[in-house]
Amino acid sequence: MIERIVIIDNVDPICFYGVNNANMQLIKNLYPKLRISARGSVIRVIGEESETAEFEAGIKELSAYAERYNTLTEDVILDIIKGDGPKEKKSDGAIIFGINGKPISARTPNQAKLVEAFNGNDLTFALGPAGTGKTYIAIALAVRALKNREARKIILSRPAVEAGEKLGFLPGDMKDKIDPYLQPLYDALEDMIPAMKLKEYMETKVIQIAPLAFMRGRTLNDAIIILDEAQNTTTHQIKMFLTRLGMNAKMIITGDVTQIDLPHKTQSGLVQALKVLHDVPGVALVEFGKKDIVRHHLVQRIVEAYEKHDALEEQARREARESQE
Repeated sequence: MIERIVIIDNVDPICFYGVNNANMQLIKNLYPKLRISARGSVIRVIGEESETAEFEAGIKELSAYAERYNTLTEDVILDIIKGDGPKEKKSDGAIIFGINGKPISARTPNQAKLVEAFNGNDLTFALGPAGTGKTYIAIALAVRALKNREARKIILSRPAVEAGEKLGFLPGDMKDKIDPYLQPLYDALEDMIPAMKLKEYMETKVIQIAPLAFMRGRTLNDAIIILDEAQNTTTHQIKMFLTRLGMNAKMIITGDVTQIDLPHKTQSGLVQALKVLHDVPGVALVEFGKKDIVRHHLVQRIVEAYEKHDALEEQARREARESQE
């Protein structure tokens, strides 16, 4: 009789063990001659050497499947343990598989262009109106790189600029004060990484979410770095951020130049960066439009209505200027 220890540290225990440990109970039933105990990411098994070796191989295959697809079902467990091999999930070009195995993939041609641009460049700008999935796809690409061990960490940042309202004093520590600005980033991560694993990544700094001001002085190596809402950076801020790029790192800059919340007469750093870097090798630009909006169908109509309104106002201002001349 020997004892083996199998570590499943790259997969969420809740996903692997199942609700009320249903998956683990099934695994125990499939290996009736072995004494199996599991706690956290550690599984201990006692039995004959050949049987424990077979058990370890099966657990590693199950773990790899659960890590890739973020789900583990009874059918998959039976297929793998019996040696039939699991049926491949339909990916439809999935970037990653989110919570409960939901495939996250590019849904529009420009989202697909963003995936291609990221694969071929170290710095990618993704511009377009609200609801086009710029940030969501960017975070999916970052999570994929982390899972594939192409990067050791993900760094997400936003300028802490209020969208036309003054929130005033916010109670709590620094995290409590900046979290309201960063909530959209948390929302995307929660769709892609199981809660327990996400908490672990945050605590160990594998995933870091910080306001732009905290980037000064850092060199970001082996990382995927995303700057969201970049239209609200100043020219000095975005230059500082862009120069944080380290070795084996990639950046995605997202923004919407029609939604600048900076004080009047303050130039947007994103607008300037696009002019300065437009012909620099290794820099890609993907522009999204109204047709890329993947939120509620009303969002596209709202964007179109505001564009029409803005165009009429601009025409009225032009005509007023011409009449004064």
